[in-house]
Amino acid sequence: MNALTQTWVTVGLLSDIPIRGARCIKNGDMTIAVFRTADGRVFALEDNCPHKNGPLSQGIVHDGCVTCPLHNWVISLETGIAQGADEGQTLSFPVKLEGDKILLEVSR
Repeated sequence: MNALTQTWVTVGLLSDIPIRGARCIKNGDMTIAVFRTADGRVFALEDNCPHKNGPLSQGIVHDGCVTCPLHNWVISLETGIAQGADEGQTLSFPVKLEGDKILLEVSR
């Protein structure tokens, strides 16, 4: 049987991520950006804009979204879906807080 197992992994502390900022972690060959919003919510997306693979972790976090630094595409932090007239989606990952610990759900 080759079923994937979902596992929660501690990836850091909330205080490691600046408000309206991001930090990156590696998951195999993939880079995942973990974002913190102004109101303290935490989200995780693959660190690639669906447009031209821009580094979303270097974008501006605002209103539950991140704006890609390359071409200003706005991506939902919750779903990874491009907003407005743009079309595309990046992978999103479940994230939760346990106290100050950030846990990310990954498949193994």
